[in-house]
Amino acid sequence: QVQLVESGGGLVQVGGSLRLSCAASGRNFLRDVMSWFRQAPGKEREFVAGIGWRTGNTKYSDSVKGRFTISRDSAKSSLYLQMDSLSVDDAAVYYCALRQNFEVVNTMSTLYDYWGQGTQVTVFS
Repeated sequence: QVQLVESGGGLVQVGGSLRLSCAASGRNFLRDVMSWFRQAPGKEREFVAGIGWRTGNTKYSDSVKGRFTISRDSAKSSLYLQMDSLSVDDAAVYYCALRQNFEVVNTMSTLYDYWGQGTQVTVFS
């Protein structure tokens, strides 16, 4: 059974950095896509960044491009999101998500098959 467990969230000042991790287990992710989404209170869940597990091809939302970096460690079956130059608009619960058997990153949350429980990121000024 696939499990995704996020960690690394916390409280950070504007302009600071955080690194989120997602430990994945339960299948061979070689032909999959893994992505980060986020959801702020009162807002819809939105795509942040995604990566093809085998190809390493990445995609970012315009709001985080140049500030966030997604990466994966295949040996550890782990997904990461390095977040720099954080702003109050980045505050949200961040979710790791898996889309099986598809190697192109898609931004639609409804296309993803598995989700982690989320990790809270709070940014204060």
